[in-house]
Amino acid sequence: MLGAAVEATLPRMTNQPVELHVISDSTGETAVRLVHALEAQFPEQEFEEIRHPRVEPVDDLHLALNRAKGRPAVIVYTLVHPELREAARALCRRYKLHYCDLLGQPIEAVARVTGTAAKMTPGARAPLDSSYFKRMAAIEFAVKYDDGVGSGLHEADIVLVGVSRTSKTPLSMYLGYLGYKTANVPVVKGIDLPSSLFEIDQTKIVGLTIDAERLQEIRKQRARRLGGNQRAYAELLEIYDELEEAETLHRRLGCPVIEISDLSIEETAARVIRLVERRRAEAGTKEKTPV
Repeated sequence: MLGAAVEATLPRMTNQPVELHVISDSTGETAVRLVHALEAQFPEQEFEEIRHPRVEPVDDLHLALNRAKGRPAVIVYTLVHPELREAARALCRRYKLHYCDLLGQPIEAVARVTGTAAKMTPGARAPLDSSYFKRMAAIEFAVKYDDGVGSGLHEADIVLVGVSRTSKTPLSMYLGYLGYKTANVPVVKGIDLPSSLFEIDQTKIVGLTIDAERLQEIRKQRARRLGGNQRAYAELLEIYDELEEAETLHRRLGCPVIEISDLSIEETAARVIRLVERRRAEAGTKEKTPV
């Protein structure tokens, strides 16, 4: 376990929001990511996220934890200095608060394995190594070859193909952040597809699709923001035609297709990566198999 929960429990108050207090001696972004993952696992529960960044003296801890005392609350903290972690643990127990220490045990475990002491620097960042520059190059690639622009399909690690508003651009950027050079190709009626789409390694192509009514809703919202006459852009019959055209193209390419209607960018990206890596592994196995 990354932390510990006090033995005393609060009475259930399912009709009240649960307070998630994020306490950090830096920005608290590490803890916030965990908190968002926690919230996703309890879709029926209402939460209130309360951040306490840059907590350094113990007095700041007292103020933050006193606010949560006696309430339906969970304390999640990323405190680097051992004395602050110990104070947080003691105060949470005193106030009978449920808590989770995200850094304490991992720091101690790594220190034991490596035989070296942690620097104990709040907000410390990883060094700018080759993986960092790889991510930056991949993000620049996604910008350069967004929406079918340019001729980067051969160079891309991943190629996304789908109609407008299937999250191709944000997904390309996020995959770039993960280090994958991603190009995307829009399927638009009356516009020819790049010939290179049919020449590249097909294992890196992934199709994207979406429920027609959900796409109509997204496009209507976009049309209202853009103003002007965007009727055809949001018309349901037109959307069905576009999706059918995209489906035909996906079959022609022989690529897997992900339905993104109810998926987050992170989940879609994870599925894209799994599909591409699995297809590459299968293709490599076939190539090595004797005839």
